[in-house]
Amino acid sequence: MISKGCEQCAKGGKMVLFVYGYCDQRDCFYCPLGENRKNVTDVYANERRVESDADVLEEAHRMDALGTSITGGEPQEALERTCHYLELLKDEFGAEHHTHLYTGITGGRENMRRLSEAGLDEIRFHPPLELWGEMHGTEWEEILYVAREEGLTPAFEIPGIRAEEEFLEFLDEGAADFCNVNEFEMSQGNYRRMQAEGFELKEGHMSAVDNDRDGILEVMGDHPRVYFCTSVFKDAAQHRRRLKRIARNVRREFDDVTDDGTLVYGKTYADPTTFETLGVPEEFYTVKANHVEVAWWLLEEMIEEGDLEDGEIVEQYPTYDGQVVERTPLA
Repeated sequence: MISKGCEQCAKGGKMVLFVYGYCDQRDCFYCPLGENRKNVTDVYANERRVESDADVLEEAHRMDALGTSITGGEPQEALERTCHYLELLKDEFGAEHHTHLYTGITGGRENMRRLSEAGLDEIRFHPPLELWGEMHGTEWEEILYVAREEGLTPAFEIPGIRAEEEFLEFLDEGAADFCNVNEFEMSQGNYRRMQAEGFELKEGHMSAVDNDRDGILEVMGDHPRVYFCTSVFKDAAQHRRRLKRIARNVRREFDDVTDDGTLVYGKTYADPTTFETLGVPEEFYTVKANHVEVAWWLLEEMIEEGDLEDGEIVEQYPTYDGQVVERTPLA
């Protein structure tokens, strides 16, 4: 990997902190934000809507976060929040908790200084598409040097829309440390505008766009400080490994953790006293308000032997919202 932030992300160890949903200066047709993130003032730590500082810290602890990736809108409110959470995380976890910020504006020296003092390690700039190839001599070149002077690691992170050699020039000149190229993707939040621009999904893919990926790699892929992050890697490695980190921390004695990082357990509406009568060890089940959750294999066995009438095997994400992936009835 080309940066500490990328290394931690590949391990599933980066918490994603979304600080603000409004952009004053940009209206990118490829913006992937969905309805719950775009043009909102909410903060999210991974999938969790943040109500207090404690929520952010709890989410970081739930996944044993090695660092935090911060993203969000552009107004001053986003800067204030970012600095606040940087200080919060550094106070809780120390300097070893690596942080990087993804931003679509340059910000200026004072903002770079504030971010650095608050504890930001790395800043990744995403210049407007219409300026690609014409950034030398502009604020986008100047901010790279300013950020470094203020103690930050400057870099680029861009969507893989097309190849652009100017990013390589900035790397060779020592202005930027690296350039992340994210595979161009469609999402629920941008697919209509993407289609209006002539883009379609790649055949057999859930999100990757059918564009000139090979051309991008031919121009930019061989540079030692360019990293092309595929949609498959994001899902199969980054996201799945993050889920596994969370699952290992939140699983109960009787929860099974799958290769996808989901939790599997049994659920039944049987009388809780049945488990006590049958002598089921307490670590194999837990009583909820109107049902019992139990080791799935034990529930299956109890139903087969006639001790219980029915139930279901539940598979769900270990995330704060606990989204259920699948339910399998047993009877």
